[in-house]
Amino acid sequence: MAMSAQDVVGVIESDAGAMRVLRATADLGLPDWWIGAGFVRNRVWDAMSGLPVSPERDVDVAYFDPEKRDPREDARAEARALAALPGVPWEIRNQARMHLRNGDEPYLSTLDAVSRWPETATCVAVTLRGDSVHLVSCHGLTDLVGMVIRPSPAMDNAAGRATVRRRMEAKGWLHRWPGLRLTM
Repeated sequence: MAMSAQDVVGVIESDAGAMRVLRATADLGLPDWWIGAGFVRNRVWDAMSGLPVSPERDVDVAYFDPEKRDPREDARAEARALAALPGVPWEIRNQARMHLRNGDEPYLSTLDAVSRWPETATCVAVTLRGDSVHLVSCHGLTDLVGMVIRPSPAMDNAAGRATVRRRMEAKGWLHRWPGLRLTM
């Protein structure tokens, strides 16, 4: 049975730990914030595979503030987040400057940056508006809910495909979720 966007939101909403992380992030007051990548992807793949939620390797909080591009702003946000939820492996990054690290043109928003993450199933994110979880899937949900690893359009070149393959191996995705399919 394929999962819908509402099913994916349900996976997040039914996870008390994920909701605590979302609420703590909302309390930081970061502009245009989203939590993405493994925070969403791994929970969905775990749910689809009948596995307990994987421990967080990191919690990727992406936000966009062109007025505060100093990396020390991220460190301050991480310190506040860690004070609110100790033990969470926060990784908070202002996407208004991340294009420099990634060798891209400047990003226009958080979601513009998220759309360039390595795999289509990784280009997903959630945010909290009031008490409602909002989901975005920059390249659709088909690969995420189909358990397909495919380079995002930004990574659909020889170097990008090699990066995707390295990430898949380093993170042990096929070991954790043997039903995954790699499509290059």
